[in-house]
Amino acid sequence: MIKRKEALEFGLSFQDTYEERPFHDQTWQLVRVKESKKAFLWIFERNGYVNLNVKTDPEWRDFWRSTYEAVTAGYHQNKEHWNTIVLDGTIPDKDIKRMISESYDLVTYSPTKRIYEAVKKIPKGCVATYGKVAEMAGNPRMSRAVGNALHKNPDPEHIPCYRVVNSKGELAGAFAFGGENVQKKLLEADGIEVINGKVDLKKYGL
Repeated sequence: MIKRKEALEFGLSFQDTYEERPFHDQTWQLVRVKESKKAFLWIFERNGYVNLNVKTDPEWRDFWRSTYEAVTAGYHQNKEHWNTIVLDGTIPDKDIKRMISESYDLVTYSPTKRIYEAVKKIPKGCVATYGKVAEMAGNPRMSRAVGNALHKNPDPEHIPCYRVVNSKGELAGAFAFGGENVQKKLLEADGIEVINGKVDLKKYGL
C-alpha cells in the first residue's frame, strides 16, 4: 500500500520536480514543477489518514470519485479541478500512481498523456516503433520522451507498451517488463512472431 513516503518519492520521480513545505504545519508537503513552480501533488494528514490532493481532468474527475469512496472533491482547493485521495488502503497503488501522473501532465502540459493515448491505438497483432508513437502523439522528435513515459506506465493493463519496439524492431531489455522474455511472450500471445529478439516491422509494424 502506498504511504506518504512512497507518494512523495513517486511525485519526485517526474522530471524537474522538487519538494516544498511552505506552511507552518510541516506535515504538509507540496511537490512542484521547477520552471512554473506549480504544485501537482499536495500531501497532508487529515482525520487520521494521509491525504493527497491531485489535479484532475474534468472528464475523469467524477469517474474517480464514483469508483472509490476514498476519492473526494479537493480539500481546500477548486473542487472542479482537484480531487483528494485518502490513503486508507482501499485504492490500488496503480490507480493512485495514475492519478498523480495525470495531475503532473495537467500542470506541465506534458505530452505523456498523448503518448499513452497513442499506444492504446496500437491494435492487437501490430507493433509501433518509438518514433511512430511519437508521430502519433503529435511530435515526431520526442522518441526519447516515449521511452520515458512507457517506463513509468501507470496502467499496463490498458496501455499496451509491450507493443512498442525500437527502430530495428528489437524488443526492450528484460528490465522493462520485469523479467526475461516477458515482452516476447506478450507479443506472441498477440499473434506476433519474434525471432532472435526482433519483430519484422514490414509484416507487423504500423
